[in-house]
Amino acid sequence: MFVFRIAPIIILPALFLLAAANNAKDLEWWETTIFYQIYPRSFMDSDGDGIGDLKGITSKLEYLKELGVGATWLSPMFQSPMYDFGYDIADFYDVHDEYGTMEDFDNLMAKAKELDIKIVLDFVPNHGSNESVWFEEALRGHEKYYDYFMWEDGIVDENGTLHPPNNWNSVFRKSAWEYREEVDKYYLHQFVIGQPDLNYRNPEVVEEMKNVLRFWFDKGVAGFRVDAISHLFEVDKEKFGGRYPDEPLSGDSTDDPENYNYLDHIYTKDLDETFDMVYQWREVFEEYSEKDGLARVMMTESYGSPQVVMKYFGDGEREGSHMPFNFVLISDVNGDSTAAEIKYALDKFLTFKPIDKLANWVAGNHDNNRVASRFSPKLVDGMNMIVLLLPGIAVTYMGEEIGMVDGFVSWEDTVDPSGCNTDDPINYVSVSRDPERTPFQWSSEKNAGFSTGDKTWLPVAEGYETLNVEVQRNVERSHLNIYKSLAKLRTEPAFRHGRYESVALNSDVFAFRRWHEGETYVVIINLRDETYDIDLTYFENVMGHLEVVVNSLDSPKIVGDVFEASALPVAGYEGIVLKLV
Repeated sequence: MFVFRIAPIIILPALFLLAAANNAKDLEWWETTIFYQIYPRSFMDSDGDGIGDLKGITSKLEYLKELGVGATWLSPMFQSPMYDFGYDIADFYDVHDEYGTMEDFDNLMAKAKELDIKIVLDFVPNHGSNESVWFEEALRGHEKYYDYFMWEDGIVDENGTLHPPNNWNSVFRKSAWEYREEVDKYYLHQFVIGQPDLNYRNPEVVEEMKNVLRFWFDKGVAGFRVDAISHLFEVDKEKFGGRYPDEPLSGDSTDDPENYNYLDHIYTKDLDETFDMVYQWREVFEEYSEKDGLARVMMTESYGSPQVVMKYFGDGEREGSHMPFNFVLISDVNGDSTAAEIKYALDKFLTFKPIDKLANWVAGNHDNNRVASRFSPKLVDGMNMIVLLLPGIAVTYMGEEIGMVDGFVSWEDTVDPSGCNTDDPINYVSVSRDPERTPFQWSSEKNAGFSTGDKTWLPVAEGYETLNVEVQRNVERSHLNIYKSLAKLRTEPAFRHGRYESVALNSDVFAFRRWHEGETYVVIINLRDETYDIDLTYFENVMGHLEVVVNSLDSPKIVGDVFEASALPVAGYEGIVLKLV
């Protein structure tokens, strides 16, 4: 492959930003840490039943410390019938049997405290479970618990056939309404049938869910990631003659009337009352932060426009979420994206966020294809450079540090309701979330060291024999060791407090600069298998020589190599962190 020289092309104006904090401000723990998401069912199985558990997580907390991680967010580990694998909670105040006991949780908290690792839990406030005591009591006519849920009369047509109250669809496809003969009503479930929506127009529900927060705060948790927050409130039906109105058609390309995207969710998503509830929850977080001095952090999940997402921060008078998740690296770009598109996506959150708030960076999670599969295995290090070295808070989904790929899960083995509800044994793979949830790959031993059992709840991904923690620990150059170097580097003042500027140097090469009090770093990610000579003097005050500090796995460079700023050779798919010397 020949080398050709190009001049930098300014595709978009460079964005100059101050990190949210400066030297005069003492940063809270959550403002500087790396959050590491653990999907408990897939992380580590301690008892050989093929399902990850709390004891398994406790046994591996030293690994998080080794990575440089200061906090872990656990996907739901509460009592659940597991129709949606923990997101259908039957008891918000207890641990799911398959995951262990409350004693196991307390031991996890004690070990985490010993290692100075904060524990953040998943709060799933939108819905409960149709196998909860609350719901069972509602079906028995218990007025208090009946009013915990959303009920509506069906519609009887001219033939006497009963139909759902309106056209609302579930996120997982098909009607969002399910009939229960016991009360002769339909209940609303914006997700699976087993997840009845809670009624937040009932003050008793509001207080109950605040008490859930208090219960776990009393056990020492450092915060919550709030699930599916956009769906919390539905329109007040009293404004529509006492019945919930149909939602209009979205105009999207889908021609399936049972598809969630067939409708424009103007009555069921991102209502103003939802933001108010987040602000009320923040008051509970502050109540505990003031009580014991440990800042509690709220992270909120909302896929939406930046204008909507920013409302979760607060309204100018009241504070809301500390971290409305920034999903641009998931929703806006992929392996086909150009450097300009990467820059445009990254700039979006930084442009819209309040100036006194921090950005956050999320490239993967349990609901979306893994980074190595969505971008390329060769871009794993480059994407980790973006997540860990941009200004703000870093969030890593378990396995992204070693470059895990999506596992193949056959139709027969598929358990995710998003895939199962397609009723399509061919195309289910396009929506199933099982591939990114396959067991964590610890070693080349049986079941990738995840479990000693004969069968795991999802099959282990192929190739685990060579793609695992043990292999990568024992070689000098690996995704794992590069991740550790980046985690250490992000503690430097230039990354903790420094300014930021980015540019698409051409259609393939994205670069950004971080600088603070005389120290300057430049990060380059080549998104394609093309070789370039790059002139970095486009960046102001970048001239002379730059030294390689960290580089991607297949980079031909060596840490310590020095290059002219005006003529940096960049190999295909190469990621490089350089320091001005």
